[in-house]
Amino acid sequence: MKTRTRQKFRPSNKLFSRKTPNEVAEAHPSNIETAAEMESIQRLPSVERPPSDVHPPSVEAVMERNHHGGGWLLSGIICVNILILGCALVSGSAFNSVAITAVHRQIFLIILFLLTILWMLFYTIVTFRKDPEVLYQDSHAGPVWLRGGLVLFGFLSFIMDIFKIAYYVGYLHCDSGVKVAFPVIQAVFLCIQTYFLWIHAKDCVQLHTNFTRCGLTLTLSTNLVVWISAVTEESLHQTDVPYTIKVTHILYRANYGDDKCNCSHSACDTFKEAFYYLYPFNIEYSLFATAMAYVMWKNVGRVVEHHTDHPKFCLKDVRLGPVAGVLLVLAGLAAFIVYDIDIMKEEQTKRNKALLIHFTVNVVIVSLMCLSTAVGCALYRLDKREHVSEKNPTRTLDVRLLVGSSMGQFVISYFTIVAMVATGASGSLNGLNLAWAVLTVVQLCLQNYFIIEGLHREPFHVIQEAALHTNAVTLQGHTEMDVLEIHKSRSSPASRWRGFSWKRRVVKEICAFLLLANVILWIMPAFGARPQFDHPVEMNFYKFTMWAAIVNIGLPFGIFYRMHSVASLLEVYLIS
Repeated sequence: MKTRTRQKFRPSNKLFSRKTPNEVAEAHPSNIETAAEMESIQRLPSVERPPSDVHPPSVEAVMERNHHGGGWLLSGIICVNILILGCALVSGSAFNSVAITAVHRQIFLIILFLLTILWMLFYTIVTFRKDPEVLYQDSHAGPVWLRGGLVLFGFLSFIMDIFKIAYYVGYLHCDSGVKVAFPVIQAVFLCIQTYFLWIHAKDCVQLHTNFTRCGLTLTLSTNLVVWISAVTEESLHQTDVPYTIKVTHILYRANYGDDKCNCSHSACDTFKEAFYYLYPFNIEYSLFATAMAYVMWKNVGRVVEHHTDHPKFCLKDVRLGPVAGVLLVLAGLAAFIVYDIDIMKEEQTKRNKALLIHFTVNVVIVSLMCLSTAVGCALYRLDKREHVSEKNPTRTLDVRLLVGSSMGQFVISYFTIVAMVATGASGSLNGLNLAWAVLTVVQLCLQNYFIIEGLHREPFHVIQEAALHTNAVTLQGHTEMDVLEIHKSRSSPASRWRGFSWKRRVVKEICAFLLLANVILWIMPAFGARPQFDHPVEMNFYKFTMWAAIVNIGLPFGIFYRMHSVASLLEVYLIS
């Protein structure tokens, strides 16, 4: 009687007993056969379980995730302080000829490199091996194409450091040895960081979370300071300072070496030109690493389901977009080479011709991009795919970077429009420059909408899997002959292209074309095209100091926008 009463009231006791998620999973009715087993499980003390291949989150990890506010705050404070100090040193070394030099900036970066290397080694050796729950990984973070781009840009940045070492060695007899040590340590930093991000970009760390957040913000801040330093040096190197302005000796402090210090070997000029041409790849590498470190920082303490199904890149049945994009890239490269050669000549006729070719090619490229993007946006109105509501730090970062970096090109375009309209825009060069600025504004708006809508649509392979599952359930009620007939009809070419398949194909064609168009729009300014200074209307309207600040701040963001658009369009292509 006593036993029967206890069994009778046991369900009511379960309602008031609090259990951890692990205990609930193990004590589920589907896993328990007898009432005796239920009673024995309720009375079991909490014991440590041996590690297995897949570990559920421990109570300690859950508690740490619930109390991580201090770690987020501390890591944010570290990031802000490093960035502000780095900006001050970079600005001081670029525009102050006495108090702060490039050596001081390089010493600061060397310290950041060494601290970041020590943390990455600690994470790889200690945290990753001691934390079995790092098996939680974000499938959206660090895709193969992003890590492949990181490796490519890292390799080219490594070559840039080799050229810098060879260049600085020629000035060791009369200049600081820090200028040789800096590229050496940066090359080591590139190798270690590239390996670290390739292996651990998807990690969702569950232990040492506060220390890991601080280490990731240190990595993020270091790459941002390197980016700011490289952008400043590249911008000052490409800025054509008028002879009437007596600041040339200050603005060209980015050119290494001194008039009183001569190189000890004859290849200095060659090495100098070589590593300046590799600066764009180092700039993009720093931004790639910054974005991947930020996603890792957002994923610290995050528990996600590991998805192994990823859409594969395939150009099957997609031909027009890639062919048109390749032709556009070839035409843009030819125009850029002509522009780069003729713009250096002293004859004004040759310079105007180079500007005319450059403006015309850019107007044609942007016009075709506007037309194709408008078609893509119209197709999205016919698309029946649902919007993805899943929390995704990678996707959120992609959208913020896309919109934020486009502001740089918006600023330059609107300042150009105001200057052209105010001065009358007379002549073919001014008319083309105004048309280019207006079309760029339209193209940026359309492309941002196209990419953001594409990134937030449900991937097609997910819809296809759901449809196959539904069909499998439906086919259970049919005979074997009916199943064969249905499969035969669905596998026919006519059925594959019915419904929304033609829309998928057109969207993929548009993505491929826009991807290659953004590549050529990245190449031209990244490798030295500066029509903003070669065409003097805006510079005369706003005066050189103001116009140089606008261009040198906005153009790096515009260059990054094009490269980031390439990555985002590839993602849209894969999920369409």
